[in-house]
Amino acid sequence: MTARIEPAARPYDDDMEKTLERLMPPGVEPLVLFRTLARNPRVFRRFMAGGLLDKGTLSLREREIVIDRACARCGGEYEWGVHIAFFGARAGFGPAEIAATVAPGADAECWNANEKLIVRLVDRLHDTSTVDDALWTALKAAFSDEQLLEMIVLAGLYHMVSFVVNATRLPLEDYAARFPRTAA
Repeated sequence: MTARIEPAARPYDDDMEKTLERLMPPGVEPLVLFRTLARNPRVFRRFMAGGLLDKGTLSLREREIVIDRACARCGGEYEWGVHIAFFGARAGFGPAEIAATVAPGADAECWNANEKLIVRLVDRLHDTSTVDDALWTALKAAFSDEQLLEMIVLAGLYHMVSFVVNATRLPLEDYAARFPRTAA
């Protein structure tokens, strides 16, 4: 499948070169997603300003459950694969957790009770764009308001990222993970 929008190529403007360099580990080319968005510097900068990959109210593992589940539910294999490659091991994901991010339902044995709530939250937001009272009550008993807001915004942000990577048909990064064969 060919990308619908050609990613920006070197030479980038000096400012864009420095920005892209800061985003990636040394020696790793900027993601195709970043280079594609760089075709519109205003959109790229606004997109980067909305990122939530800093130290927030969630643990790295909780954050990655939200992101990976949101991407998986949207069929955003590109972004899911990048996150598994860069953050999966650091988040403590083994094969069971990786598979559970794409598997139907929230009851995988690898998730603890709070992690199952996170998966349920992402699924409910994906399916209905809201959260019912019963789930909200369970979430409020386990997480702070700040954590809940961060999870909701992350789920929405990574739906948007999935829309971009899917609509523009970005080619998968060579080093990124691929959906398990059982993923829908």
